[in-house]
Amino acid sequence: MTREVVLVDAVRTPFGKAGSLYSETRADDLVVRAMRGLLDRNPTLDPSSIDDVAIAAATQIGDQGLTIGRTAALLAGLPRTVPGYAIDRMCAGAMTAVTTTGSAIGFGAYEAVIAGGVEHMGRHPMGEGVDPNPRFLAEKIVDTEALIMGATAENLHDRFPHLTRARSDAYAANSQAKTAAAYERGIIQRDLIPVAVRSTDLGWAMATVDEPPRPGTTVEVLAALRAPFRANGRVTAGNAAGLNDGATAALLTSADFAKANGLTAKARLVTFAFAGVEPEIMGYGPVPSTIKALAKAELSIKDIGLIEINEAFAIQVLAFLDHFGIEDLDPMVNPYGGAIAVGHPLASTGVRLMLNLAQGFSEHPDVRYGITTMCIGLGMGGTVVWENPNWTGTVGTR
Repeated sequence: MTREVVLVDAVRTPFGKAGSLYSETRADDLVVRAMRGLLDRNPTLDPSSIDDVAIAAATQIGDQGLTIGRTAALLAGLPRTVPGYAIDRMCAGAMTAVTTTGSAIGFGAYEAVIAGGVEHMGRHPMGEGVDPNPRFLAEKIVDTEALIMGATAENLHDRFPHLTRARSDAYAANSQAKTAAAYERGIIQRDLIPVAVRSTDLGWAMATVDEPPRPGTTVEVLAALRAPFRANGRVTAGNAAGLNDGATAALLTSADFAKANGLTAKARLVTFAFAGVEPEIMGYGPVPSTIKALAKAELSIKDIGLIEINEAFAIQVLAFLDHFGIEDLDPMVNPYGGAIAVGHPLASTGVRLMLNLAQGFSEHPDVRYGITTMCIGLGMGGTVVWENPNWTGTVGTR
């Protein structure tokens, strides 16, 4: 039995710079706030009807450990009958939470789920507490640079020398400009759940907007930044996502359940795929995962009218666009900006891409299909194909 799976809603906390906005806020409290905001936005949903809660974190220790899907469900006030679990696929944690629980809905095991992710990189830096097996390096299973994400981005520049630093900087400046424009239109704020934050020095405040964006960023400013990963390198803090804190949560249901409970679908899950690549060029992962996902959906890239791709590094996005013959600054790619501007709290980002795509679907009824895609540490990529429930039957052009 296969059933139609829909994204009903998705939200996120404002993203903060690592250890800044949320320096005295727990990671589990961030995801709990996102879950409560999601439930508040969907009052016709009976919380007891939620079949499972899947929450991802790339560093599952401390306040991101203890099977965070279950603990967050309890802290969010869901009935104790609602189970939960934790997921780790590094940057694609929330994406995997969605595809895993969405598959269970399609199979008929579930009707409604909450899927999301959290990362508090201020409390838990990437790689904290890990113990890589010595065989990785001794047997040359991976190169040393495969464990340094910035180095893998430099390797992509080596692999594709026509994708220059100037192009990366231009892409990054455009991401900042699109984010600023989306804020001016009130687009991004619609899906942000305010979070009360505390500072020992400053007292209590309310986080209502993202902390990382730098409106007015120019290519001239970016060109002057240092490249920390290699002498005469091309990857900088300006053309890459920063280190961030934040959480996301999404509500997925079967189409029949949504209709019966007065819930409106924002996107329909068509299919998804994950793929592996050489860990040393981690950022190329979205290319093969998208090829696989499109084949499963019996679509081509020309059928995709909206693309939400995570901007871990500008070069990683450019490599994807270059492969599929899409212009660097195509307006249908990340139309509201991306992680270079708003940030990338690792395991939470997959749902941010989905909520942005849902917004794009609402503004573009001429677009039938869209994708959310991202690179994943240790050489992977993930892609989800979505259908627009607002599609009018006419097809626009890119």
